[in-house]
Amino acid sequence: MRVACLLAAAAAVFCVQPALADLTDGVWLREDGAARVRVQPCGAALCAINVWIRDPGDEKVGDRLVLNVKPKGPGVLEGAAFDPQRNLRFSSRITYSDSAMTTSGCVLGGLLCKSVNWTRR
Repeated sequence: MRVACLLAAAAAVFCVQPALADLTDGVWLREDGAARVRVQPCGAALCAINVWIRDPGDEKVGDRLVLNVKPKGPGVLEGAAFDPQRNLRFSSRITYSDSAMTTSGCVLGGLLCKSVNWTRR
């Protein structure tokens, strides 16, 4: 049973990956120019890993955001995210194309939300 579950999880990851090639190929620059992240598979999830931070403080190179998202349409992913550095969980929505990405997240049942635009570098 355990092997079957592992194979099913692996199959799900490999089926999703071709659809995410636009998102996971390359480094993304945040709209304020203060951070660059690499989005890549990490287990059954995606991870956004800081590869450059202009002014390290609250954010550091190597910090990671774990995104448990699923396709909801062309160029759209939705699900949940976990920030292990701050032990924070929130809803997540990502819209993306070849050269642009918008990430959105909400906490407290949608009372506090934030969106960030990114461009591929």
